[in-house]
Amino acid sequence: MKNLYLLVFLFAGKFFFSQSTITVLQSDSGNPISDASVFCDQKLAGKTASNGKLIFKGKCKEVSVKANGFYEDETVFDKVMEVRLTKTEAKTQSIEKIVINDKSDPRALEILKKVVDNFKNNSPTSLDSYAFKSYEKISFDFDQDTIKDYSSYIAKRVDSLKNTTNLKEQTEEEKKDSLESINVMKMMTESKLFLWERASEFLYSKKYGEKINILDNRIAGLQNPIYELLTLRSNRNQMPHEVKEENRNLYRYFLTDSIEIEGRKNYVIRFRETNFKTAPGKRKFNGYVYIDAETFGIKKIESNSNKKNEGSITSIWIPYQGKWFLSKENMKLKAGSMAFSDEPRKKVDETNKDAPKTKRKRTKFGNYVFMNSTYFDHQSPIEEKAKDFSGYTLTVKNSDGSLLEKYRTDSLDVREQNTYVKIDSVGKKYKIDQKTGILSAALRGKLRFGKVDFDLLQLFRYNKYEGFRIGAGLKLNEKFHKYISPDAYVGYGFKDHTWKYGFGVDVRTSLERNSIFRAEYYDDVTSAGRFNENMWSFKMKVNNGGIELNNSNFYGYKGYKLSYETDLSNSVTVKVAAKKDQEEAKFNYNFKNLGSQFENFSTIITLKYAPFSKNMMTPMGKFTFEQNYPELYLNFEKGFKSLGGELDFSRWDALLIHQMKTKAGTTSIRLHGGLVNGDTPIWHHFTMNGLSGQQPKLNLNFTSYLGFATMEAGKYYNDKFAGMYLSHRIPWYFRTIGRKASSFDVVYRGAIGNMKNPEFHNFNFQKMDHLYQEVGLEWNHFLSTNFNLGFFHRVGYYNSGNFKQDFAVQIKIQDLGF
Repeated sequence: MKNLYLLVFLFAGKFFFSQSTITVLQSDSGNPISDASVFCDQKLAGKTASNGKLIFKGKCKEVSVKANGFYEDETVFDKVMEVRLTKTEAKTQSIEKIVINDKSDPRALEILKKVVDNFKNNSPTSLDSYAFKSYEKISFDFDQDTIKDYSSYIAKRVDSLKNTTNLKEQTEEEKKDSLESINVMKMMTESKLFLWERASEFLYSKKYGEKINILDNRIAGLQNPIYELLTLRSNRNQMPHEVKEENRNLYRYFLTDSIEIEGRKNYVIRFRETNFKTAPGKRKFNGYVYIDAETFGIKKIESNSNKKNEGSITSIWIPYQGKWFLSKENMKLKAGSMAFSDEPRKKVDETNKDAPKTKRKRTKFGNYVFMNSTYFDHQSPIEEKAKDFSGYTLTVKNSDGSLLEKYRTDSLDVREQNTYVKIDSVGKKYKIDQKTGILSAALRGKLRFGKVDFDLLQLFRYNKYEGFRIGAGLKLNEKFHKYISPDAYVGYGFKDHTWKYGFGVDVRTSLERNSIFRAEYYDDVTSAGRFNENMWSFKMKVNNGGIELNNSNFYGYKGYKLSYETDLSNSVTVKVAAKKDQEEAKFNYNFKNLGSQFENFSTIITLKYAPFSKNMMTPMGKFTFEQNYPELYLNFEKGFKSLGGELDFSRWDALLIHQMKTKAGTTSIRLHGGLVNGDTPIWHHFTMNGLSGQQPKLNLNFTSYLGFATMEAGKYYNDKFAGMYLSHRIPWYFRTIGRKASSFDVVYRGAIGNMKNPEFHNFNFQKMDHLYQEVGLEWNHFLSTNFNLGFFHRVGYYNSGNFKQDFAVQIKIQDLGF
């Protein structure tokens, strides 16, 4: 009897906990909507009662709601759901536009403030250790409501093509295209356009950091996964965009009510965008946030676009060990549309120029990106073993899909199963692997075409010595050989009328980590005293690209170099090199009356330390998918009077980058400096990176990573210096004419140095032995564009008293970072 009671109890418990409750309300008044039809994966689950509620059992991917007089809406399946429907009457819409308040509810803002204040403590990373797994499914497809319409349309369209196409009048190529078009149309009715599954394991330790193991993944249409896309992130360990303090002026927040979920009280806050204008087909609210009343942790957030079917993202968290772990996340994002002609192309009578041009009718079907993620198997604490966290942050364990069944939390439907069969064959036919490889290479500053990568940094440059420089750089990639990669580049300056070139080869010693021997030969020019950019990221180099725009003090270097680069750990990279160069000034210069040309033999050691950046190894090499701060770059070069070298010197330089975020705003800092010992030409010293031209009408320039907007280019040189770049983002965010949030940064730049023997260098320059300072204000996302506009003024010792000379306007690309 005891066992019978236990069996009944378990059955009842399973029945009870498998039930879900949905509440359907009016968006304007909050009144319940009765007799609303609730669909679970397009199957009717029931209709709401007079209180607007429906309790139903079962599990579904998506829940949609329909009611007479209201726009249809949907939500992500959960144990407790709430949907607010907007009335379809235009008069009601116009009334709502007047009634709706344009100010946030102070109670809602106070709750959100507590969410931000407690976010770090509520985050799983405040635990000593944890582990969990995930299963994610990403697809590219039509909307569910569109599939039936599309299938019907394609059936009619295929019949039309067969009936109207006269095969005898077509060439062999035209026949082939027609048959392929029909096959592609049919295929898209039976399968998704793209499907990607991945299973992951997340480990975290305060002592060892984070480790992500891709247990298995497979992409339909590709033989080789796009490894860089494995780093796509969600709200897993970051605060949702709609809740962040810097975005408060982008939304209006309203505390509507409280609700009990799994025995815990939750506040319900609804939000909408500030540029909201009610109109038929648009939502009154963009979404809602459920906030746990006890811990102020986020239980659930749903964010929608203004227009229905434009996109949405829903994240659901669960409490575990007193923290809030992400449990489920669904995303739907509109990604263009696919258009089909409703009639075949007619032959044009080219002899009749007066014949009216007619446009063919086209039918469009919306395309969407869907991402469904489930996180499970949460554990804390875990046994912390150093070997489990060794190597790079992200490691791909398997990529053939053979283990996915073990981790699937959601079985594949028929269309998804067909995707692997049908789209894979299309992927081979149309070489989708080759085309998507272009995206992977672009993230590293390269364009990929088959076995060749083209260097984007070599395409175009401008400086005062070469003028416009065009060029090309190419490198044979891992498709040519897994371990050996030759490369070459060439460039031509239209002002100095000289070709520059170089070639080399990389030899990898391991496919598991970064370990590369390199040999190279070069004949090129660069600006004298330029700061080292060894191991800088692509974005950092682009950001510093304008450093030479107004500088004409260049020197040529011709020779060869041998180097070896390796990662000692996920955080530490070391590179050692030896080079033999023939160096010559390209400006009027004489060093110690010894001339302007010297032989230099030197060795260089470079160290990069980035303890919180996250890396992964791919067939293309190491990839930093998350650049976190602080970062330290250190270089030491030693010149020898041996092996033909004429110079005996040592040169140190260091760059420290850090970023700190507090309630007062985000503070970013760059500290850099250098020291030269021994006698060496000016190009082995340090220029102070002025960006300004000589006596400009308007001092307008592009920002650079280490440059000064108001300083004259090529004017100051030191053998020792220290510099600082400091910016602070004011925590006030606003909108202008677009959708991007604008803000202001207060910027300070300063540098000071000295030179021991300036008389050794016979050319026109000054040492900078006083503190050079400039202050500025930078408008981020100027007029909602992707550009920042900065205004800078020179202050302190070097202030000239002439506003025109002391003032500068600077343009910066926002995406390049601070």
